[in-house]
Amino acid sequence: METLDLNYICTVIGNLAGIPIRIFQSSTQVFYRSVVSLPKDPIIAFQNNILSLDSHVGYFVTPYFHYYGVLNSGEYKIVIGPSIQTKQSEQTLRELAFRCDVPPDETDDFVAGMKSIISMPLNSILQILCILNYVINHEKLNLDDITIQEAEQAKLTEVTEAERTVNQFDNDINNDINGMEVQDLHNTLAIEQTIVNFIRRGDTIGLKDWIKDIPAVRGGLLSSDQIRQLKNTFIVTTALVSRAAIRGGMDIDDAFTLSDAYIQKCELMNTIDQITNLQYHMIFDYTERVEKLRLVKTPSKFITDITNYIHHHLSEPISIEEMAKALFMNRSWMAVKFKQETNMTLTDFILKEKTEEAKRLLRYTDKPITSISAYLGFSSQSHFSRTFKKYTNSLPNEYRKRHNN
Repeated sequence: METLDLNYICTVIGNLAGIPIRIFQSSTQVFYRSVVSLPKDPIIAFQNNILSLDSHVGYFVTPYFHYYGVLNSGEYKIVIGPSIQTKQSEQTLRELAFRCDVPPDETDDFVAGMKSIISMPLNSILQILCILNYVINHEKLNLDDITIQEAEQAKLTEVTEAERTVNQFDNDINNDINGMEVQDLHNTLAIEQTIVNFIRRGDTIGLKDWIKDIPAVRGGLLSSDQIRQLKNTFIVTTALVSRAAIRGGMDIDDAFTLSDAYIQKCELMNTIDQITNLQYHMIFDYTERVEKLRLVKTPSKFITDITNYIHHHLSEPISIEEMAKALFMNRSWMAVKFKQETNMTLTDFILKEKTEEAKRLLRYTDKPITSISAYLGFSSQSHFSRTFKKYTNSLPNEYRKRHNN
């Protein structure tokens, strides 16, 4: 190690790859290089999880589907990332900025910087690290030798992703799966149609109950290799699920971007349990997203356009006037029609959705209430507290204390 200039090596790699790269010594960062200007390093949100990886070469995939490659050698750790191969929504990147404590006046710069990071396949990043590993650790590794760190992923999921699936999923569904032969969700036409209908209606409760007694029907043979068979089934299921979600009102771009991200994450996995669990999570994720769009039993395109707009702008002060312009509608007509179809005012709906997001952030992050208030576009913390109490009958600090015990 003493004969190698790691700073020089990492500078060259960072310049070539166009992706941030760092060196840690005994968990303290001693080097950083990025050709992209970022107000804060995005690794902040997941640094503890990433630094806990201890294999010579490994990787970590965040809930936002960004991935980091990691190389370990004694007290030194080289981390390259994030990169991603799917398009990121503005709202997703703004949430990441919030988790990284990026000041509000620098959030736009952070989002622009993240969009400028080169999209490099994870395998390419790992190949770079394999070369480095040979140079530094004198060890030859192939991509087959590198496996996903599922234990670390589980820890992160508990903190930041639990709210994105049905809350009782892990306790109830996994218990139902234990002892059961792994079976594909893409089985017969009848089963496909049942799942598609649950997703299209956004019926998470019905889906959860149905899965407890899912019929044991064999799927079609897509590969002679069992893992490849599961991955191929996952891809087919994801295609069906994403299209069902679109029919349920989900934005087309959102649905296909999420589909790409899930398929790429599945390709990184190499055990039956990992793929099967991801498939269940994927189906519930889509179903829950559709559920959030359905204010009425059979929402019109008018309603889904409005709900999609609001969910894409939760981290901003939402102006009904600006929303009307964006959707090419008359403001007064839009407000009246929304009330007629939902029996709720637009203002009420916007504030309720912001409150739901606040509940998630209070429960699954340790961000100060003042930061959550600012992130959600409230004019002041007192306004946020009044709104939160109106829709939950408790103050933000009371809610956090009750759900974090």
